[in-house]
Amino acid sequence: MSFLACRKSFGIYINSIYNRRTSFLFSPGSPISHTTTETPSGPIRFSHSVSENHISPSRSPINRHGSHQIPLPSTPSVSEKPISTSGSPIFRREFSGFCSRAIPSSKNPCQFHQNPSILTPFQYFCTEAAVQHSTADGLTVEGIVTSNWPILDETESDWKSHAAAIAQSIHLIKKRLKWKKLVVRLDLLSMQLNKPDIWDDPVHAGKISREHGSLMGKMKAVRAFERELLEHIDMINLAREENDPEMESESLKALLRMRRNSKEKELQAMLSGEQDSCSCYIEVQAGAGGTESMDWAAMVMQMYKMWAQRRGYKVTVVDEMSGEIAGIKRATIKVDGEYAFGYAKAEVGVHRLVRISPFDSNKRRHTSFAAVAVIPISGDGSTHVQISDSDLRIERFRAGGAGGQHVNTTESAVRIVHIPTGISATCQNERSQHQNKASAMAVLQSRVDQLEMARQAQMNAQHTQSLTDITWGSQIRSYVLHPYRMVKDLRTSYEVSDPDSVLEGDLDGFILSYLSASLDKDEDGR
Repeated sequence: MSFLACRKSFGIYINSIYNRRTSFLFSPGSPISHTTTETPSGPIRFSHSVSENHISPSRSPINRHGSHQIPLPSTPSVSEKPISTSGSPIFRREFSGFCSRAIPSSKNPCQFHQNPSILTPFQYFCTEAAVQHSTADGLTVEGIVTSNWPILDETESDWKSHAAAIAQSIHLIKKRLKWKKLVVRLDLLSMQLNKPDIWDDPVHAGKISREHGSLMGKMKAVRAFERELLEHIDMINLAREENDPEMESESLKALLRMRRNSKEKELQAMLSGEQDSCSCYIEVQAGAGGTESMDWAAMVMQMYKMWAQRRGYKVTVVDEMSGEIAGIKRATIKVDGEYAFGYAKAEVGVHRLVRISPFDSNKRRHTSFAAVAVIPISGDGSTHVQISDSDLRIERFRAGGAGGQHVNTTESAVRIVHIPTGISATCQNERSQHQNKASAMAVLQSRVDQLEMARQAQMNAQHTQSLTDITWGSQIRSYVLHPYRMVKDLRTSYEVSDPDSVLEGDLDGFILSYLSASLDKDEDGR
């Protein structure tokens, strides 16, 4: 078996035993037992026991890093048993064995931190965060960054250049995630989840569990990326020792793939807002320009549909009002997928098109405008504003446009107006009135929540109802098809000379540049 295969098999074996979502308190070399009770919605109860005969750090050897090297269990045991409870499947996982991580030494091994901002060796913590990954010769990601290895173009790079670029990306990702604060926050959430009465308040417990899962996922993703980088460096060194050019070539190709993938991971690291991971609604409204702008609005909506499909999101048309001659007056789509709102929020604003009009017989150049709004959909079903039935006015009418035998024969379309705010939502794309009402109500709830959040943050200008001046003054991006071809973001000055690819959904460059600029601005403002 090859070195890499052995290492990966060993890692899989250890992770399958120790790498649990929950955390526990232990001392070096301690035999432990750990029980986790889980439901489909997350863990409910946790219990652990540590042998009191193994709390002294002197019982385990000290390695060269000044840490206690804990022996691996010879016969660890893991069992999972179903528990009968009120019709819901609940499983209890039981683990027994020895702690397997290298824990920093301490004069007071039983110390438990009272101040969450001070990390001590013995506390509730995630084992992934406690481990400093390194190559066989002790090289770490931080060591690569401080070594200042030259970063060359992808086509000219050797393995050190690729490794340096990847290490820089990991360093940037940690900076954007506020890594130390993330670890501390994860510790606090783990302690809260360990409380026996946490699920007495299911709503609060659910929020804690979701946040814990989200932070844990981010941390594990970064750690896995680190491990992969260091493993490939080990493989390259081993290949050179054994004079195996094929193995070295494969590892070099893997580093190149990692380098290209690192940009996507940098982008995801920017999406740390409360609602960035949510699905969203994207609304497009035609502005000044008549038929020209209606046609342009349809092009913009198609651009977002193609962008969402590129990212693997599910797209559903919620509402659409066609123009008299061509295009659309307005339309709303629902984009389902992780981080849909985090990405799409970069598109909020007015988009301007300059082209030779296909509707002008004299072939003159025209300028058109379309406004884009993005509204998050709360992933946990929670709302910021409770809407009572007395605050709603529900209007029913026949759906317009092309349809089947049923769509235009009954009053299946629904418009719901929130009387206190004047916000409305319309849906006519479903086959039944009940389905249209449910979809319209979901859109209305999101819009009202958005307004309330904007009011609380004194940001009403960003709300969709404020997009009334869809003209020159509020544009964010310019699409020029004549006399030259270019798409330019006016906020970041990012531009491309291939408008066709952009209109076919290639928006990630614009999104990345905007999110990067926003992050830099936030950091400068602190």
